[in-house]
Amino acid sequence: MEILKGIGVSSGVAICSAVLLDAEEYRIPRRQIAATVVRAEQQRLRQAFSQAAQEVAGLQNAQQELWDSKIKDIFAVHLHFLRDRTLRRQIADLIEQQHYSAEYAVSVVLRDVAKHFSQASDAYISERVNDIYDIEKRLIRHLIGQRREDLAHLSEPVIVVAHDLTPMQTASFDKHYVLGLATDAGGRTSHTAIVARSLSIPAVVALGQVSEKTAGGDTVIVDGHRGLFIINPDEDTINEYRAFEATILEHIHELDELAQQSAITTDGVTIQLLGNIEFPDEADITLKKGGDGIGLYRTEFLYIDADHEPTEEDHYQAYLQVIKIFGNSPITIRTLDLGADKFTQNRRSAREPNPFLGLRSIRYCLRNIAMFKRQIRAILRASAHGNLKLMFPLITNLLELRQAKWLVADAREDLEEEGIHFDENIQIGMMVETPAAALMADEFAHEVDFFSIGTNDLIQYTLAVDRGNEEVASLYSPAHPAVLTLLRQVMQSARRAKIDLSLCGEMASDVDYTALLLGLGFTTLSMAAPMIPEIKRVIRALSMEQCRQIARKAVGFDTDKQIISYLRTEMQNILSDET
Repeated sequence: MEILKGIGVSSGVAICSAVLLDAEEYRIPRRQIAATVVRAEQQRLRQAFSQAAQEVAGLQNAQQELWDSKIKDIFAVHLHFLRDRTLRRQIADLIEQQHYSAEYAVSVVLRDVAKHFSQASDAYISERVNDIYDIEKRLIRHLIGQRREDLAHLSEPVIVVAHDLTPMQTASFDKHYVLGLATDAGGRTSHTAIVARSLSIPAVVALGQVSEKTAGGDTVIVDGHRGLFIINPDEDTINEYRAFEATILEHIHELDELAQQSAITTDGVTIQLLGNIEFPDEADITLKKGGDGIGLYRTEFLYIDADHEPTEEDHYQAYLQVIKIFGNSPITIRTLDLGADKFTQNRRSAREPNPFLGLRSIRYCLRNIAMFKRQIRAILRASAHGNLKLMFPLITNLLELRQAKWLVADAREDLEEEGIHFDENIQIGMMVETPAAALMADEFAHEVDFFSIGTNDLIQYTLAVDRGNEEVASLYSPAHPAVLTLLRQVMQSARRAKIDLSLCGEMASDVDYTALLLGLGFTTLSMAAPMIPEIKRVIRALSMEQCRQIARKAVGFDTDKQIISYLRTEMQNILSDET
């Protein structure tokens, strides 16, 4: 049994066998073959070894005069293993004795070799671990060839283990079969983590070498509460987690009973709880969890992994789908936030060196006017059927905000000329997710109908911490005094201008911050739908006076560690008194 510690990004527990998805997205399943095809499978193995050795030899011969001794050494190591008959015989024996597929047998044997190498005291041998993984990938690539598999056709429950996952990969998983996720990389507010939470799939990220230490078919446990991943647990551990899993399910059922009750404090103040959604289907989950509407409708799904450019009608139908679920409840549609780690980087001839500070979001849209205007027209058309709001992301200066508003005005004129109905009083707002926007909030407040503070990016840009980087995950803190100072400043600007203000992002989903946010004056919070009942339970145990006292004391501390320690202690006391 081996226990790895990472970051729990989506609560819950899952126990079953692992499926390994490597960096090239090859699925390496624990598949057994019929006895009648063992010889054919061994022939496939021999052919793969031969093809891989020829491939490496060809690379070795090409431009070898440019290589230094270290590179020559790497090729020599690869060729040594690929021509090693003992290694090939060991894999072939596994195919014959266990009836494993060639792919799975390669993975089992080579990962066992890598594990032994990593434990060697000789530095030269221990450094060969990455070479073994490269050889494994090369062999599997030749074995799979055109028979490459994906996770779209699962027939049994699995836990997906990978170096990293894209948001679209995560969103495409069938929840009936994908019971948990574990990755080497990532952070709490990475887009993959956000999608996992929205889909209620237990997930742990930033595990370091989980994809190297796990073999396909291993029994594993994902503990999204404690941020643990357990490989090949013993029977006692499995039984302990089965009991823990039952307790969690009971707690979820208790919370769901709160779904249709109001989020109202003990002294009678109603808090509006909205849902963040990535896809139209999630609107139904938000409604079932007791959400009052949609505070953030991310629309990038129309573009990511799409085989064609979405039309205006594609946009329009996607927005109508959510309106049909929520009727006249508020729905805030964020215009496209493409760029950074989404969509545009894969389609560039040369990737941006720092895409999170590059051509993303509103900047990308203002460079692609035709695309941007299609979305704006669709939002305006859909506004005739529901209570829609339009919101621009990542605004940093007045000029880009005014340019975006001019495009809305232009689209309105076009629709009027075409005789197409829309809500003439549709509210237009902006996200406050950079220090620039927060510091200029007074100026921006005169230009929009509402603010929505996007805490994920605001924290990232304020603290100069990549929110998807596990190496600096500990530095990403919503409780940092600088972040709280900006939140208070935006709140004061919104009050002076008498415009609406909401807060979205993962900070809104975290019970540790609920009392603080209410105490700072936030009465509209938008979060991942599965968290709504939990936040509602906390709100119903608080009074606004308690929250104001907590906020006053919290902002007086010097460090984020002091603030979060104080907030957690207060919340534990409040919730223990409730029970």
